[in-house]
Amino acid sequence: MRIGSGRLSVGAQRGLGLSRLRPEDLDAALISLVDRVAHRMRKGGHVGRTVVLRMRFGDYKRATRSRTLPQATAGSEPILAAVRALAREAQPEIRKRGLTMIGITVQGLGDGGAVQLELPLGRPAPALDDALDQVRERFGPEAVTRGSVRVKR
Repeated sequence: MRIGSGRLSVGAQRGLGLSRLRPEDLDAALISLVDRVAHRMRKGGHVGRTVVLRMRFGDYKRATRSRTLPQATAGSEPILAAVRALAREAQPEIRKRGLTMIGITVQGLGDGGAVQLELPLGRPAPALDDALDQVRERFGPEAVTRGSVRVKR
């Protein structure tokens, strides 16, 4: 969503079909979405604190869950940890009602250059995220994926 020239959030969603979803398939979908969102945030020089999980169930009703991180980030791992926790909390509802769509949004975006550092200082930069971003920029978004994510061609 944009107001003026400033971006307020970055998100992605994915349809899951009508069949029952295994937990490992849901996790693979979450990983794929988080990688896309975090990459777009880093590319735009954004960091965010509020992670939102959007769900559409088999009965076509919708629900959202959110978690605010202690520190703004564009790192894949902290965003994925928050999304996984939200999905775990929603598991009883997902098992009962089924899941047909999942979406992830990071809100409360700010400039990536104005991040409060955590102690201890001197922690290495997120080198893995940077390296993956460079490979995807050069060879395309599906050039490298996590092992748990199956790419459909």
